[in-house]
Amino acid sequence: MTFNNVFYGEIIKVFRTVMFVSLIALISSCGAGAAQPKLPVRTLTLVSQDGKRIPVQAEVADTDQSRTQGLMYRKKVPEGTGMLFVFDHDQVLTFWMKNTLVPLSIAYISSEGKIIDILDMESQSLKPIVSSRSVRYALEVPQGYFARVGIREGDLVSDLP
Repeated sequence: MTFNNVFYGEIIKVFRTVMFVSLIALISSCGAGAAQPKLPVRTLTLVSQDGKRIPVQAEVADTDQSRTQGLMYRKKVPEGTGMLFVFDHDQVLTFWMKNTLVPLSIAYISSEGKIIDILDMESQSLKPIVSSRSVRYALEVPQGYFARVGIREGDLVSDLP
């Protein structure tokens, strides 16, 4: 074996080791215990038909990756917080609760900010929760939150992106 063969053989071993370690790191980052990337937070205002205004601190999921991850693996979602899912165009939306540990309520919201549907979702359920018509946004909050603060279908959400 010449010097070049030994040298290149060592480079290949190092390369394989680096690739293996990188693959293990990638696989472990995709697991249930993986930290979720920080999403921007926006203060939305829920506005009832009688004029009551309720602020909600919502993480904004506006990419395929953040919308797919959603609130999966969270052990709690505090009152007054949630996640706003933003889509590029109006469409009938379908959500489910795979790997979502806490029960949630979802409001499907038109591009004008009108709440079209409010539906409850059970934790870890694969049951599809479908909007009744095309909408631009979905807002997930702790289950029952909309009812507790007096927000109903037909009310508005202001300060949307």
